Amino acid sequence: MPDTAVAFQSATAISASPAIEVLGLSKHVADASAESGRLCILSGIDFTVAAGTTLAIVGASGSGKSTLLGLLAGLDTPSQGTVRLDGEDIFALDEDGRAVLRKRKLGFVFQSFQLLGHLSALENVMLPLELRGDADARAKAERMLARVGLASRLKHYPKYLSGGEQQRVALARAFVTEPPLLLADEPTGSLDAVTGEAVIALMFELNQERGSTLVLVTHDRSIAARCAHTITIAAGRLAGQT
Repeated sequence: MPDTAVAFQSATAISASPAIEVLGLSKHVADASAESGRLCILSGIDFTVAAGTTLAIVGASGSGKSTLLGLLAGLDTPSQGTVRLDGEDIFALDEDGRAVLRKRKLGFVFQSFQLLGHLSALENVMLPLELRGDADARAKAERMLARVGLASRLKHYPKYLSGGEQQRVALARAFVTEPPLLLADEPTGSLDAVTGEAVIALMFELNQERGSTLVLVTHDRSIAARCAHTITIAAGRLAGQT
């Protein structure tokens, strides 16, 4: 069967280990104002994503999509259910174990960039390489920044970079370790339309070059349309998938 036919499938139809498997994922938090005493952010989410595909998570503000992305990365823990990355149950690991897994398998692009202000563009991109003990961190970071068009901005600190430049540094940092999975949370939300379009084009170009799996949260349907598959979250539930 062609890859395109199995890139997105229900959790009950798994015949091989997918890149991401989400099983019965729910997230509740205490809320004294709710009748039940808790607020349901996500409830009973199930889906799988095959390696090398692209998936958009869409939904209204407050629907739970950013919470879902945080759970996929193991940055938050669920109330019920689990996430498997390449067949590995990330919530069977402790916090330190999940951090190690992220270093090995994940790149994350934040809407607010999350660059370290006291580090230059080059140092920000070098950081994930240095954390894993890569002896060639500087050269790899320089090449990646050149790839995103920032070869002349290596020594600049984030406060001296435009929003689009900061997001390109964030992309370089996410891609420099060549992770098999890239997660992006509203990557153009802080950018104007023209800059956002350039950043999205670069993200998809880099992702295609490296053959990684891309999952992004977006409110922009035109960005979602670029992805091979889309899931819609409404009031914390999976409301649709294509």
